This record gives sequence, C-alpha cells and structure tokens, in this order.
Amino acid sequence: MIRTADAAGAVGVVLAGQSVDVYNPKTVRASVGSVFHLPIALEPDPAAAVAAARAAGFTVSAADGAGDVDLFEADLTGPTARLFGNEAWGLPDDPAAPADHRVAIPIHGRAESLNLSTAAAVCLFASAGAQRSGR
Repeated sequence: MIRTADAAGAVGVVLAGQSVDVYNPKTVRASVGSVFHLPIALEPDPAAAVAAARAAGFTVSAADGAGDVDLFEADLTGPTARLFGNEAWGLPDDPAAPADHRVAIPIHGRAESLNLSTAAAVCLFASAGAQRSGR
C-alpha cells in the first residue's frame, strides 16, 4: 500500500494501531523504495490519527465493502484521509466510526470482495483522478 500511495501521489501514509514494521526488509522491498521518499507516520492510537487528519482539514473516508457511499459517486476533489482495515478482518467499527463516510467500491461481478491492496489502489487512484480533473 505504501508503494501504491506513492504512485497515486498521496502526501503521506499514517500507520495506525498495530501494523507492519515499515523498515522490515520485506516491507522495504515490497515498497521498492517508497518508504524512503514518502512521509510515513506511526500512530499507535487510530482515534488520534483520525482526529489529527480531521484537524488538518482532511475528509475522513473509511473503505468498507458495505459502505453507504459508492466510491464513484463520492466527492473526491478535496484532501481525503483514507482508512483501511487489515486483509483478514477489514476495518473494525472503532476506527471507522468517526469517519465522515464509509465508501464502497462497487463490485459488478461475482467476487465477494477485493483484497486490501487492490481496494486501496482503486480508492487512491479514484481520488487522484478526481483531484486532478476537479470533479
């Protein structure tokens, strides 16, 4: 996800709660160097990360397969902080609760869901495209 965030033009990544060691050799290799030129912050308290994003002027959007807003109908033109859960359990209710909205990626085929990195890529590039085009 760090590499994808970098490719999409994100201004940074916040790893909140329990997450991977960003400087683990496997993580560094998977990011293909993005860990060295994209600002990455570690915040043990997910609620504090959400509060800081909101205080900095970001709309907080939780990625949720059962979300109430279709990703492609959402207003993505402003700065957005995206909340993603983990691969196995998704995003728990506690960190998702303070989000401004829960955004779902529409699935038109028979797949039940997308894996985390794919969902993150779709969300990040949808925002990047909307911000570049102004719509």
